[in-house]
Amino acid sequence: MINNLLASFAASDKMSDDGEMASVMGFSGFGKKARTFDLDAIFEQTRRTAIERSQRITFCFDLQLCFVFFSFRKQESESSSDSGSDSDSESELIGPPLPPQYTAQDDDEHVRLPRLPGNAAHSDEDDDDEGETQDDDDDDDDLYRLIDCHLVSALALDPSGARLVTGGYDYDVRFWDFAGMDQALQAFRSLQPCECHQIKSLQYSNTGDVILVVSGNAQAKVLDRDGFNVMECVKGDQYIVDMAKTKGHTAMLNSGCWHPKIKEEFMTCSNDGTVRTWDLSSEKKHKSVFKPRSFQGKKVIPTCCTYSRDGKLIAAGCQDGTIQIWDRNLSVHTKFHCRQAHIPGSDTSCLSFSYDGMTLASRGGDDTLKMWDIRNFRNPVNVATGLTNYFTMTDCCFSPDDKLLVTGTSVKKDEGNGKLVFFERASFQKVYEIEVTNASVVRCLWHPKLNQIMVGTGNGLSKVYYDPVKSHRGAKLCVVKSQRKERQAETLTQDYIITPHALPMFREARQRSTRKQLEKDRLDPKKSHKPEPPVSGPGRGGRVAAHGGTLSSFIVKNIALDKTDDSNPRQAILRHAKEASENPYWVAPAYTQ
Repeated sequence: MINNLLASFAASDKMSDDGEMASVMGFSGFGKKARTFDLDAIFEQTRRTAIERSQRITFCFDLQLCFVFFSFRKQESESSSDSGSDSDSESELIGPPLPPQYTAQDDDEHVRLPRLPGNAAHSDEDDDDEGETQDDDDDDDDLYRLIDCHLVSALALDPSGARLVTGGYDYDVRFWDFAGMDQALQAFRSLQPCECHQIKSLQYSNTGDVILVVSGNAQAKVLDRDGFNVMECVKGDQYIVDMAKTKGHTAMLNSGCWHPKIKEEFMTCSNDGTVRTWDLSSEKKHKSVFKPRSFQGKKVIPTCCTYSRDGKLIAAGCQDGTIQIWDRNLSVHTKFHCRQAHIPGSDTSCLSFSYDGMTLASRGGDDTLKMWDIRNFRNPVNVATGLTNYFTMTDCCFSPDDKLLVTGTSVKKDEGNGKLVFFERASFQKVYEIEVTNASVVRCLWHPKLNQIMVGTGNGLSKVYYDPVKSHRGAKLCVVKSQRKERQAETLTQDYIITPHALPMFREARQRSTRKQLEKDRLDPKKSHKPEPPVSGPGRGGRVAAHGGTLSSFIVKNIALDKTDDSNPRQAILRHAKEASENPYWVAPAYTQ
């Protein structure tokens, strides 16, 4: 047997073909063939890839305060020229589809977009990784982020005009104090009362002590002047068909406002097809329910609601283009009903009563502004067209003297500027317009006491328009104040040497700036202890009063601490002998008798 194996191995040494050796030993093969690389081809492919990447197309859409970033990732792999390898690499597109303006030159092209400074997705770790190789960057997943623009969707001024409250699509409610601001115009408080819900409407009560917050959820909130929660409306049962039987709204809110005369009552409207009034002292259930109906008697969604100036009427604009007005005490049938106020399907964004209470202005989603006389509510008194409206909260309001009517217009990106348009109430002629910014004008508010106009735009700006002569307080208080200088952070006094591998006993403690050290010392109860004042009187707590405050301290200072030399007691006594002989007061008179 052994001889046969030796003979087989001797014969195999003479074979030049691997296939014959495999057949002799009884194996099907010795595994896959070793891969061979063509270095010239690899270098050429790397050079072409570098040229393509230097000429790649990047897209960055700037919306001033919001940035839209698109990134695409490619899985790169090298295809082997080996005949035994049958796996080919294909690049797969990850993320959203390509923009229509982009025409791909190569299906395998990798598009990486730059990150702008200030992006929330950009961290300090990204800066540290810039020195890594390109291959490591290719393996990392690119980010696709869409940051919502900070649309100012709500504005409110308190009755005195001292504070402004703004809300937007970034879920923030910001408080601005005109008397406390300088030219930097920074808000003194920012909070998110409704968490991740967009703010739809804000309004101060007629006393100015609480704020109504209407957001994208089904529950309205009431905050105090400092932003603390006072009340939250209850949510209704969404499985009950009759909305009058539920205790609250069951769908997203659209608008809300306070009663102009009763400070505890406010109103909200929702996508559940109801308009509800609430009492501030009763948050467990609504006060009354108004249900708008179409011509066929079907449920319609109210998009805006408001009280009349005297608080006796409740008006609501609906999605079917109707404007329905109820008596506040009669919630079943409407008192005034206009069925074709605006084009059906367009959201009426605002209803506003004039100060005399006889005229109603409506801002429609059909790019119109109409004025109605509630005594003859079938046909509009005046109509203005061509006022573009892309938002369901675009405002219209009357001037304090009731002679002008103002509203804002919407624009698409890079297609013009949003305007504030003024119409004369009597003739409804356009008397003036202001180009606000290169974005839509969403909110506008004309305060009667300040005589100033507040404007909220689609790119996150809140502007105030005032007259230097006719306006009072408000923005005039803060524009005259110089901007406060920021306190510069103090730097380290000496270099800090980092020795990560040193023993703990030899490792130098991490040094901090003087400002941070002062802040740390301030938190130390011993270092931040206030020095005790000097003791007055006899002393207390083991502390002795100053010299001369008591009789004992006076004796110690003047007699016991006498600096005269008493080294010779005889001389010290004879020092008083002459005075004793001339004036024998202490000893001689005692022995005379």
